[in-house]
Amino acid sequence: MNLRTFELPGADGKLIRGDHAQGTGRQILFITGFLSKRWGNKSKALAQWCAEQGWAFCCYDVRGFGESQGMFTDYCLSDWIADARSVISIITKSPEPLTIVGNSLGGWIAWLMAQEYAQVERLMLIAPAFNMMGVRAKTITPERRHDWHSAGWMPWDDDPLHRAWPLSWKWVEESETYWASSFDHVRRVKTVILHGTEDTVILPQGSREFVNLLQRHDRSYPIDLRLIPGDHRLSAPEHMETLRQLLLQPA
Repeated sequence: MNLRTFELPGADGKLIRGDHAQGTGRQILFITGFLSKRWGNKSKALAQWCAEQGWAFCCYDVRGFGESQGMFTDYCLSDWIADARSVISIITKSPEPLTIVGNSLGGWIAWLMAQEYAQVERLMLIAPAFNMMGVRAKTITPERRHDWHSAGWMPWDDDPLHRAWPLSWKWVEESETYWASSFDHVRRVKTVILHGTEDTVILPQGSREFVNLLQRHDRSYPIDLRLIPGDHRLSAPEHMETLRQLLLQPA
């Protein structure tokens, strides 16, 4: 696969960096999860499968993380949605139909993008984190929620790996705002959700609730929810094989 690194300026002038390989027939965009860089086991596998099929492939880092420019604390959900729009606006200059594979928070962003862009014909959402920060604010203790709101900043949890990435309360406000409008204009896109039944980071109940809400708006929406054994990562060989088989299914 002939990958080409690209740079796109964000609204603040900071660069979004990613990789893109041209192809024919289909194009696959991978949107990473929260605090995840663009090249992990899933994106590497997707790139390989696309190369085998001759399809186009793209992945990128959001501003403030990975190889993209900017400070993490300067960005919020709306900025990362804007980054997705910037990347999609470039790759959809090709006429090939687009499949978005979204992981965790990237799954919710993928859903939002599919409602905006007619060229998105399929979605594959892996442990999607719908209303990620709104849900987080509701599930922590009242004392911690008060401290987050009053101080304005809080790490995701007390894991040493997360302490260096504090989240502003604006994340909660924006998450709730986008969630409130998630079903305002529902566009039918063939969608499959994979969610691990042992996921303790983003509970599978969130995917169940999303499907129930979606089907209240459109009973015939083409969505397939698959709750499978596994944790949040869904990175074991059997999970990757399931992902491969789903990707290779005819549209």
